[in-house]
Amino acid sequence: MRKYAFIFFLVMFLIGTDTFLISPLLPTLSNLYHINPNISGWMVSAYAIGYALFALISGPISDGRDRKKVMLVGFIGFALSTFLCSFATNFSLMILFRFLAGVSASFVTPQVWASIPVVSPKEKIVQMMGIASTGLAGSQLLGVPIGSFLASISWRVPFYAISGASVILLIFIYFFIPSLNIQGQLDRSKTVLSIYSEVMKNSKTLQYLIAYLIFQTGNFAVLSFIGSWFAKDFGLNIAEIGLATMVIGIGNVLGTLFGSKLINKWGLSKSLLVGLLSLCLLYVITPFSVNIEMAVIVLAVVFLLNGFVFPIFMTTLQSTTETARSTVSSLSNAAMYLGTFISGIVGSLLISNFKGFFGIAVFTIVLYLIVLLVYKQSSFFAKKRV
Repeated sequence: MRKYAFIFFLVMFLIGTDTFLISPLLPTLSNLYHINPNISGWMVSAYAIGYALFALISGPISDGRDRKKVMLVGFIGFALSTFLCSFATNFSLMILFRFLAGVSASFVTPQVWASIPVVSPKEKIVQMMGIASTGLAGSQLLGVPIGSFLASISWRVPFYAISGASVILLIFIYFFIPSLNIQGQLDRSKTVLSIYSEVMKNSKTLQYLIAYLIFQTGNFAVLSFIGSWFAKDFGLNIAEIGLATMVIGIGNVLGTLFGSKLINKWGLSKSLLVGLLSLCLLYVITPFSVNIEMAVIVLAVVFLLNGFVFPIFMTTLQSTTETARSTVSSLSNAAMYLGTFISGIVGSLLISNFKGFFGIAVFTIVLYLIVLLVYKQSSFFAKKRV
């Protein structure tokens, strides 16, 4: 189990780093490409829409094939497309290569979430989800700031580093992960549409996916434009943005590392309710930060709670099926990146047209309250869950 946990952690860390890499680079790349800040969010959204579209295909394919092979092929494409980003000398090329990176990543991360309920004992599933989530959170603690510092040398260097690390991780996966021909997979003779038809007949799967999409739209609206807010209102340069993001990321890592113990004590429903309501309260406070220190402290607590609630979403989604976990994983990841796409477009407008962080904060609060309503409609809070 430890071997799987370590590999899954690294996979999520690397994919997460590439996902968030572009955020602290937005001011630099906007100046380099001479584009209006209102459209800079497309560099975030291109990756997201590539992932979201092709995740719809990767899930059903993975449920009928060796997940190790699917992961390896996805990583090869991921390493190559990320490397090509370093040669993007104009806005259009960067959009293209980020799109291709998202497409490749859509064949990698679903294998992690789908494999965890199979390789882990039942009582360890939430903990294993937390370890994989910690990799994603760790990308915010270490990956994004390191990318920011490397970008202070050259904006190309972060892409070199991610692609090189991807090749190394490819070797680890090839030699240390066995074939994952999971029993109970869907019939490979079925079409993609028929597989989705079966999965989406489950009303809870559909409701949880909608809630997850809404949650991630708000989450990424905040995450993608923290750097822009810090540069605009507090005058931080790219290296300082990286340092501030590192401090904020500590909260996320702590939430994912230690949140599973509290979840096991409270149960999933109480944990989700308390977590999201607390986040809404913190987002009321965030725009009123009078200096960078206050902003960083409040956001560190915000992302601690984000790290706490994230495994709840993944656990509830995976609990809705036993035979189509890759498909559900792909749908959840597609929802996440569709949320990233929406937030990139909406967030650009909000950060440009509203004072400070007010527009994004209000937008996110409304979305999180809707998430609670969707879960309530699914009867998630109607009975005690463990």
